[in-house]
Amino acid sequence: MANRVAIVADSIACLTKEQVEQYGITIAPIPISFQGKIYRDWVDITPSEAYQLFLKDPGSFRTAGASPGIFLEAYREASKQAKNILCVTLSTKLSGAYDAAKQAIDEVKKELPQISVEVVDSKTVTASEGFVALAGARAAEAGKSLAEVVSAAEEMRDKVIFLALVDTIRHVYRTGRIPKIAAVAGSMLNIKPILAISPKTSGVVHFIGAVRSRERGIEKMLKIMRDRVGQSPAHVAVMHAYAPEDAEKLKERVAAEFNCVELWITEFSPVMGYATGTGTLGLAFYKED
Repeated sequence: MANRVAIVADSIACLTKEQVEQYGITIAPIPISFQGKIYRDWVDITPSEAYQLFLKDPGSFRTAGASPGIFLEAYREASKQAKNILCVTLSTKLSGAYDAAKQAIDEVKKELPQISVEVVDSKTVTASEGFVALAGARAAEAGKSLAEVVSAAEEMRDKVIFLALVDTIRHVYRTGRIPKIAAVAGSMLNIKPILAISPKTSGVVHFIGAVRSRERGIEKMLKIMRDRVGQSPAHVAVMHAYAPEDAEKLKERVAAEFNCVELWITEFSPVMGYATGTGTLGLAFYKED
């Protein structure tokens, strides 16, 4: 039976190729520019390839922002699957993607008046956003209506938590939240910030601490996760920015220490990575009710 609802998510959701194929999710790729050339995140270039470019010349690596055209193209593609579409975007506090996705609805209505599109602000980012999109996709696969699929995505948004250990503070000034001089000083002192987004933070990234070593940072993230989920069944994604071996080790620890009913590894979108740099490790997780 064909799904009644098709799912669109922006590329910041860090969904794996397998997940995208399994659920027929359409990805709206956010553009990256490097030395004047534009690449579509996860489409023209893999995160690993993008990080290789970034390491060559961080100064000329930029994100180009989401445009209505990106979402219009995704809606056209998704409309081949179903007349109803749920589009999940990263937090409005971090990007204009939600507004771009809403604007694209006006255009798609002119072309395809029979199509219905609902846009949900995931109020999070990376694989946490991925879990919001997957909740919608799983409801769609179960034959739910558009309203029920939207509701499933919104319920997930109220549960999922994102944590990231940034390996170097050097590039964080690009977000506009920290002066370059402070970022350089911080990197010289080898300070590694831990960032978080949870339902309580309403889509804003919070700085929740800093450590001097990667090992301490990993221990701190795992402790936060343990405090939140205990031994309840947990759904977990491990993320990395050009650090696959570290991510594999972290995944093994999570598998050994938690009651995981779902556990996957994904790369950290370079659209985020341009500010966090390579070596970033992250966790997205929620516990089952």
